[in-house]
Amino acid sequence: MTLKVEQVSETTVMIRLGNKIDLALVPQLSALCERIQQHFGRGVVELIPAYTSVLVEVNVRLLSPETLKTWVMNQGYSLRVTRDAGSGKHVSLPVYYHSSVGPDLAAVAEFAGVSEHEVIARHSQRTYTVCAIGFAPGFAFLASVDETIAMPRHTTPRHQIPAGSVGIAQQQTAVYPAASPAGWQIIGNCPKVLFNPRQSPMMPFDVGDTVCFEPMSESDYRAAGGQWWQD
Repeated sequence: MTLKVEQVSETTVMIRLGNKIDLALVPQLSALCERIQQHFGRGVVELIPAYTSVLVEVNVRLLSPETLKTWVMNQGYSLRVTRDAGSGKHVSLPVYYHSSVGPDLAAVAEFAGVSEHEVIARHSQRTYTVCAIGFAPGFAFLASVDETIAMPRHTTPRHQIPAGSVGIAQQQTAVYPAASPAGWQIIGNCPKVLFNPRQSPMMPFDVGDTVCFEPMSESDYRAAGGQWWQD
């Protein structure tokens, strides 16, 4: 683990535990967020974990960035002490895999040199780790995709895709929680609502949780109110 701490604005501090994607860092980053929140309380406005780092926004009336930096550096290698890797939640998400809602399913199959059915199997038979939440509320970056179907994103993003679209981009997969532009390879759709600001919690997962996808039938997808692709 490589610990680096730097102030990036008047109210934010960036803490880095590594310089490349490593699933072993996920529980460490989750534990670090918990420890910072517990130690500084209301002095912390927001914690934003990513693959190798945590961005911390502080309330400067209660906590200075310099105090936070000093505390983190003084923790040193004790930051290696993490919660158990299996202590997070496990979330199962239903997905309708079909070209009518997954316009890139055939392209991913061609890329992998397998059938569409095999793409579905390879995508749905893995357990993924929530490595980061960002881009949009409820958008969880999940890793890692089977290397044979880890197709790069589109060179030119689509202007808009439906909410629930399930995509692949290299080793990552994700579900778009709302209609938005997208450059990922879309292979299906999940009808479950992944972000609702009127609920608590607002989304079903946190960094460090695990996610699996369960293929669903067209009839079940329709009954769940799934959205259909419109070019």
